[in-house]
Amino acid sequence: MDDSQRHATRATAPLAALGVGDVAVAGGKGAALGELVRQGFPVPPGFIITTGAYLSFLAETNVGAALGGFLSVGPEEAPDGGASDADAGDGTGGADGAALRALFAATEMPGWLRREILDAYAGLGGGAVAVRSSATAEDLPGAAFAGQQDTYLNVQGGDNVVQAVANCWASLWTDRAMAYRRRQGINPHEVAIAVVVQKMVPAAMAGVLFTANPVTGERSEMVVDANPGLGEAVVSGRVTPEHYVLDGSGKALSFTPGGREVVISAAEGGGTQESSGTQGATPGLAAEELADLATLGKKAQRHFGRPQDIEWAAAGGTLYMLQSRPMTALPPQPPVLNAVQRRVGPFFIEMFQARPYPLDVSGWMSRGILAMLHGMAGSVGVVFPSVEDLLPEEEGVVVQLIPPVPRPTIRTFAAPVSLLHRSRRFKAANWTRDPRFSLFIDNIERLNGKDLGPLRWSAVVAFARECFAAMQGITDLRVSYLPGIPVPVLKMRFMLLLLGKIKLAPSLIAGAETRTSQANRALERLASIAADDPGLSRALLESDPREILGLLEKESGHRAFREAFDAFQLEYGHRETTSVVLSSSPTWSDAPEVVLGLVKAMSGERPLKADQAGNALAELKRHPALRFEPLRRRVLAAVESAQAGMAFREDSHFYATKAIPPIRRAYRELGRRLVLAGVLEEPDEIHHLRFEELESITDNDDGALPASLRDRLRPLVLARAAKRRELEGIPLLDPALLFGRGQPGRQMEGVLVSGTAASRGQATGPVRVIRTPAEFGRLRSGEVLVCPYTNPAWTPLFQRAAAVVVDAGGLGSHAAIVAREYGIPAVMGTGSGTSTLVDGQRVLVDGTLGVVLPAASLEGS
Repeated sequence: MDDSQRHATRATAPLAALGVGDVAVAGGKGAALGELVRQGFPVPPGFIITTGAYLSFLAETNVGAALGGFLSVGPEEAPDGGASDADAGDGTGGADGAALRALFAATEMPGWLRREILDAYAGLGGGAVAVRSSATAEDLPGAAFAGQQDTYLNVQGGDNVVQAVANCWASLWTDRAMAYRRRQGINPHEVAIAVVVQKMVPAAMAGVLFTANPVTGERSEMVVDANPGLGEAVVSGRVTPEHYVLDGSGKALSFTPGGREVVISAAEGGGTQESSGTQGATPGLAAEELADLATLGKKAQRHFGRPQDIEWAAAGGTLYMLQSRPMTALPPQPPVLNAVQRRVGPFFIEMFQARPYPLDVSGWMSRGILAMLHGMAGSVGVVFPSVEDLLPEEEGVVVQLIPPVPRPTIRTFAAPVSLLHRSRRFKAANWTRDPRFSLFIDNIERLNGKDLGPLRWSAVVAFARECFAAMQGITDLRVSYLPGIPVPVLKMRFMLLLLGKIKLAPSLIAGAETRTSQANRALERLASIAADDPGLSRALLESDPREILGLLEKESGHRAFREAFDAFQLEYGHRETTSVVLSSSPTWSDAPEVVLGLVKAMSGERPLKADQAGNALAELKRHPALRFEPLRRRVLAAVESAQAGMAFREDSHFYATKAIPPIRRAYRELGRRLVLAGVLEEPDEIHHLRFEELESITDNDDGALPASLRDRLRPLVLARAAKRRELEGIPLLDPALLFGRGQPGRQMEGVLVSGTAASRGQATGPVRVIRTPAEFGRLRSGEVLVCPYTNPAWTPLFQRAAAVVVDAGGLGSHAAIVAREYGIPAVMGTGSGTSTLVDGQRVLVDGTLGVVLPAASLEGS
């Protein structure tokens, strides 16, 4: 029997007997504390009431049966609501949830279990203790579970300790905890809870330490938030804490005084009491204490192998560690870009507006689009960086975009000769008559016509590889024809310069006839047809695209539009909705509401736009020198050649995207089979897997996938999905690294309120001031939540809010942690947000700079 099995048979275990491998027994918090004790960190003495004790309590009382009935009606599937725990609203009959929690508190604990807890409490010396929940799913990478279960401070006496333990168990089933687990994809039937009991630390100062800067991602900095008294004031967001930014040695780089709005301390006889603090500009932590905190933080980070979020307390000249967990939603270390990377960065940041999935990177990108870039670069002797250099990963998920620096080789010196040869041989106007183009189209049509249903797993994977291989046709064509683009453009510009019409060059090139310009005209025709259909025209004005799509599906009329729409999708439906590099993103055919949104945008009266290309060509033709026919022919031929080059660049992209629909069809088929095997819940989850992992799968003789596949791949899918959620709201590349922050003076003009930058990004929306849980229902999706503070009961609001602005709180408060995990901007510690901002006022929240501006500031910047 191993240590975990031995501990599981006991109700309690000393902290020192547990470690990071005992999460199933001690929960995330308890396992981490046990590991800290084992490593000699200053942790208050204590013990764990194990998950085995919790399960025994369920089995030996009627609470287990009540919980089973509660889960059978699906509480964890309920939609997030606006009700607080006091209202017991969980969306599936919250009264049952409240009754369940009351049952935990009221049920007498089995005698043997009660005695063991009391014996462990007595062994600790009795007296004041902190009783803290430690669920098996919390304090793990990607999910901090900040404040989701309950903590009881300054608990005194055995009976009160036993009751606090029962209350901690019950807090596993609060609405906020269930909603949070649901978002993290955690099975409610698999979660259990332990309880940590530790000697109470009568803190003079307490707070949190981040071993990396949680806003910028800078690993060479540490951040400390602190307040007099117990740390509950800081982690709950009740105060605007003292804020320190430290270097690696613990030296303060900056200090911001705290508000000290409240000081929480232990009350005589048990519990806590609150008093008003005295605001001052003098730091509450001495330089030596900051250095000691930094030393503890670096040691903990080294041991656990990743940046840590540490709760600490100082009492009697001693620093204590109360908790250490992995930092969640931590941006990657900001890269240092050189001049080349800043120049090419805008091109790549435009392509990577969304975070690629593992299957994007290992499939279509590596074997399709980036393979094309490698081929094009290689044709001139340049080495293009690998996908690993371009898109570094953590835990199998892309965390950052590093603009590439192509590296020339000795072959680059011969490139001009090769380019000149190709420019003379391959004329862009003729590219669709190249046999390689016909072969590419034939390959795509063959792939589109293939039925994947009867194929074995390996044959469907091979089909996907054929789709990637088809892209080689476009790669070869681009290698041949792209060198011919600059020469005609330069020739045209030279002629225009001699004619004194160089200003016409951009408009003339823009006049190239492309598949994109054809698609735009087709959309305009759709809008025109819709305008002649009264019912559809009205729907375009009054309804959103999804509602219009439903209207077209339900009603038998609108024949002219439906036929035109179907024809449009047949011709252009392979186009990408997000980026050509992402096979995970739907095409226009997959997301017809996108096309309907474009039609809606083109409906109604539109201002007439000048035909700049036509006007430019007409102006050029009127030039007196072009009355000489031979010159006229040469100039217009140069314009046509330049336009043909631009059309080739655009149209080759258009045709390249024809490979995406069959790739997505292959993925859907493989995803469907993985759902049947229990690996995935939805076929689209296949994008969390790598193509190499799909290649490694072998089906049985009957075509079914082996049962062992679920145990091998399901954890990977869940872990990568959690990592993606952790990174929501963090850009792949901060545009400020490319473009700077603009004019700081102007950007700060008109600031309404400011505070601590707690969760990066910008969001615009109308203000909604929510002062109490009774007002939760007033918040609407897309509004900016402005509140005096938050606690875990407010968590569901973060799914609706565009951003969060809080009067109190710092980087370690509940609001800041949850905002970073939900990927929405947050500004903490404004002091006056609820009194300055008013309902309906449109504002821009900049969580990177820590300011709230009038929304007009965004429009004018």
